[in-house]
Amino acid sequence: MPDTYDYDVLVIGAGPGGYVAAIRAAQLGLKTACADSRETLGGTCLNVGCIPSKAMLHASEFFDAAANGAMAKMGIKVTPELDLDTMHGQRRDAVKQLTGGIEFLFKKNKVTWLKGRATFTDAHSVTVDGQTVTAKNIVIATGSSVTPLPGVEVDQKVVVDSTGALELAKVPEHMVVIGGGVIGLELGSVWRRLGARVTVVEYLDQILPGFDGDVRKEANRIFKKQGFEYRLGNKVVGVTVQGDKASVQVEPAKGGEGESIQADVVLVSIGRRANTDGLGLDAIGLAPNARGQIEVDHDFRTGVDGVWAIGDVVPGLMLAHKAEDEGIAVAENIAGQHGIVNHDIIPSVVYTLPEIAGVGLSEEVAREQLAKTGGEIKVGKFPMAGNSRAKTNHEPDGFVKIIADAKTDRVLGVWAIASVAGTMIAQAAQAMEFGATSEDIAYTCHAHPTHSEAIKEAAMAVRGKAIHV
Repeated sequence: MPDTYDYDVLVIGAGPGGYVAAIRAAQLGLKTACADSRETLGGTCLNVGCIPSKAMLHASEFFDAAANGAMAKMGIKVTPELDLDTMHGQRRDAVKQLTGGIEFLFKKNKVTWLKGRATFTDAHSVTVDGQTVTAKNIVIATGSSVTPLPGVEVDQKVVVDSTGALELAKVPEHMVVIGGGVIGLELGSVWRRLGARVTVVEYLDQILPGFDGDVRKEANRIFKKQGFEYRLGNKVVGVTVQGDKASVQVEPAKGGEGESIQADVVLVSIGRRANTDGLGLDAIGLAPNARGQIEVDHDFRTGVDGVWAIGDVVPGLMLAHKAEDEGIAVAENIAGQHGIVNHDIIPSVVYTLPEIAGVGLSEEVAREQLAKTGGEIKVGKFPMAGNSRAKTNHEPDGFVKIIADAKTDRVLGVWAIASVAGTMIAQAAQAMEFGATSEDIAYTCHAHPTHSEAIKEAAMAVRGKAIHV
């Protein structure tokens, strides 16, 4: 091992986990570099994921409200005209500003941006664009990419992934979304609001795998009311493209007669997989697990001394905010501090309208876990239709649900469907981080009228004390 290195810390990947790790390491006085092959920083999230999709979701909400009567109900009569080029333009502008902001933060914190793909030559050395760079500590933060569907070729014209779905030059007449998870529902929502007919094909018998059962059922109902069509319990066995049209072959997952669905655009959205190809992990004796991810310990160390890993490339939820927290923690651990992430309290959000959010355990998992020790749960639920702010905003759909240990009253999970559920869930996550009981939330004064009062009411409902229901 050499006495000196080019850097104390080298981060591979400049997504939410990587760029945050690099900045925090530099703040702690470590000489830091970050290698990334994109022309702009920010990884998938800022360039082709979280940020641009939210820009399109927000813009499409305005168009939908104007085109489908929501504004007219409030006395605002308009006849909207869709300018898709301008809508795409504001999306690209948001991306440009935010990716440029990270470049500014790199300069401010004296993080060196190594432009190119990094490949290990040994545990403390990588090659980047033909040059060898050494570091005492190397953090793998290469994120994830779209999981391909066997036998289906993505051409980013007729058959697209999440990146291509953001760049469509016109509104498709019919979009088929393969996969009823978060990304498919969000991007399907964008194009449905802008005028497309949307059909979701999901292998399971319900959308949003992993979410609370009540949430899945209510979300199904809401999206169906909005115009989504479903083929639940079905699998796609092939996609045939002819010119600018596609034929999607669908069969029941449990066997039976299939059907062919005609579409203008097919969105493949069946999940994501860790990016480990091309890293040269074999050169350092590090092998991914059966799911293609890199195993780490509590401090984010891999099995190779001096090599760490965070974000989508390690086991756990593939979420930008989880990666960010891990980025801070790994930098602090490298610096000799005590960086930790509570992986039991990572909120998940679906940015549809209404939004869907959850943190902690679903009712099904909580009930199962406590049953193993003879315990029970109590559940409090409050409908948004009973919330005064939701009522005045004409947002009656959804609810807040709180799951607590029946004996200790400690909150085990919180789930919400509401127009601002993604913002509301932060309160629940913070309460759970401090070990709150449902009573703690119930007796915390909430401002009136706000959507968050529904969290208070749901907490009161755990003990049968809800007022406005």
